[in-house]
Amino acid sequence: MPSSNVCWGIEIGAGAIKAVKLEADNQRVNVLDFAYIEHAKVLSTPGVDANDVLRVSLGQLVGQYDLTKAAIAVSVPGHAAFARFAKLPPVDPKKVPDIVKFEAMQQIPFPLEQVEWDYQTFQSPNSPDIEVGIFAITKERINERLAMLQNVGITPDFVTLSPLAAFNGLAYDLEFSEKSQGTIVVDVGTTSTDLIVAEAGRVWIRTFPIGGHHFTDALVSTFKIGYPKAEALKKEAEESKHARQVFQAMRGVFTDLGQDIQRSTGYYTNLHKDSNLERLIGIGSTFQLPGLRKFLKQQVGIEVFRFEEFKRANTDSLKNEDRAKQFKELSLSMVTAYGLALQGLGLASIGANLMPVQMIRETMWRSKVKWFGLAAGLAIAASGAMFVRPTIDYFQAEGNRQGPAVDNALRIAKEHKDDAAEKKVDTAANPDYTAANMLSLLEARNVHAHLVNDLGEIFKDADKKASAWKTGDQTAWPLPPGEPAFSLKSFDTDYHGPRSAVDPSGAMPDPAAPPPPDAGQPAGTGPLGTGQKIDVRLVVEASRASDSDANAFMIKTVDEWLAKNAIRPGVPYKILKRPGQQNYWKRVGSAAAQPEAAAPDPSEPPSSDGVRGPGGRDPGRGPKGRDVGRPTNIPGEGGGGNDSPGGDGLGLAPLKKLVTEVRHPGPVYTMEVQWTVEILQPEKKAEEGGT
Repeated sequence: MPSSNVCWGIEIGAGAIKAVKLEADNQRVNVLDFAYIEHAKVLSTPGVDANDVLRVSLGQLVGQYDLTKAAIAVSVPGHAAFARFAKLPPVDPKKVPDIVKFEAMQQIPFPLEQVEWDYQTFQSPNSPDIEVGIFAITKERINERLAMLQNVGITPDFVTLSPLAAFNGLAYDLEFSEKSQGTIVVDVGTTSTDLIVAEAGRVWIRTFPIGGHHFTDALVSTFKIGYPKAEALKKEAEESKHARQVFQAMRGVFTDLGQDIQRSTGYYTNLHKDSNLERLIGIGSTFQLPGLRKFLKQQVGIEVFRFEEFKRANTDSLKNEDRAKQFKELSLSMVTAYGLALQGLGLASIGANLMPVQMIRETMWRSKVKWFGLAAGLAIAASGAMFVRPTIDYFQAEGNRQGPAVDNALRIAKEHKDDAAEKKVDTAANPDYTAANMLSLLEARNVHAHLVNDLGEIFKDADKKASAWKTGDQTAWPLPPGEPAFSLKSFDTDYHGPRSAVDPSGAMPDPAAPPPPDAGQPAGTGPLGTGQKIDVRLVVEASRASDSDANAFMIKTVDEWLAKNAIRPGVPYKILKRPGQQNYWKRVGSAAAQPEAAAPDPSEPPSSDGVRGPGGRDPGRGPKGRDVGRPTNIPGEGGGGNDSPGGDGLGLAPLKKLVTEVRHPGPVYTMEVQWTVEILQPEKKAEEGGT
């Protein structure tokens, strides 16, 4: 089992991997080792496969440094997770976990079973109010990151958000307390910036999408040079003979960064009327840009400092003075990794851990296996010693005559056995197949990915056919450049278990139909073709000349595609025909609808999503048209967070209704269609060309 006294903190950034190995030592910590491995290419470089670059850099880390015999803590970017903050009502401390869980269900934009989450409560000694920070990440994202780490032999013990780790690093090194002056921590990363407010024993976090990448991109656009060359020019800006032109090109991004910091702190002070923010501390390699501190001081109106070195970290354990000097020079970039290692040592102010519970148990189990072997050996030796005496007694008893007490005991035992057989209580109970049925669901776990892929192929096919489409009176109706044939309104699926009553036409099951098999019947035991089915419901909008034209266009696209692709190699299901008909889908209805774009509410606070929502920025604002009219915080795409109603802090903004602009003069028709797919058993896939 890793030593609880030593921990590696590893931050996987977009520009480099930063790692620190710390050892707890009374009031200080010893820096045993550190690593700074720059990626071959910055992950934000256009056309770069981020996963390939990360695998190479992680391989270097594992190959050059000993990560064994120590705990490991890693971070996930703030824009890839959620952070929500809320005030709790005055309650008994024992009831706080239940209230926090209820609050999490309201604040996290996903069902709790789809996320890994944790929380931290904050309370000032001078206030009865209890505030809570709720931190979460989707299981899909955390599993993807953990799979990449495990591929190179890294199994972490702790996973937390980068802004939390950055706060933990500064809180420990600068000894934050309830009496410390109000502090804004700004961590400018490659693709986003984390803003952390720490005062009066509480923490508040927000992430917005401005980082070093945007400074580089501004140079690419201004000087018409490649991304790697612009990145090098940014780093050497102060020494360049074209320094004036370089900083002029980046001026728009400087302004955007300052405005987002102003808006975020303004929103925080509106929520906390008693706040008093007196200083700003900058971390992250982007803070090395000359003039950034001076600009932010003018923009925000408070003192701006740049983190220079760790005061409570002892570097005497490093190999030589050069290594100690190098660690000091990297302090600005090492704060997050430092905070991660502190969490592994139990010295963090916020101990939120998003590591999946199952993986924690597996790690603990593997660490105990060697002790099980030793225990088994001792048990065998002990049992051997215990076996000797009973064996001797057995052979001594063999020669003795069986007494009447033994005969009487045998007779009573036989009577009880006969009575049990007569009442049929000695037979095996009926088996319960609940667990087997649950496991059978995993056999088709990739079905939904294929359904989503089908949706994309249907839309692609519709765009192709729409380019040469003519209405019933042979009037040409081609698509304007860049406009899709369909605009997606909703895409829903309903799963039905083996032999459940499913109408192949795609309608919902009849409530009067026989119920699905219960726990006494194993799934998949019936005839092939009567097993698991999924109803698919698709609602789209399309600009068409008339209702009949909309219907004809839908038949030409959806029905033809479904008929052509009913059975395909590699797809784990077949698309069913409607009973007694040739088509594969059911048209539920269509109706003319006039889209209306919702106007932004200027009273709402700033946001990171390009649409004015809670914390929102003005639509269309940003250098070179960045963030224009498109939300970046759609679930599943990541992005920095905003505040939802009733909470304050980082997270996803409530989604606005997205409406595709209509360029045709005709009305917009909303059309709903349904179809059904049947999941194939393995032998059925083979018969019908599946794999």
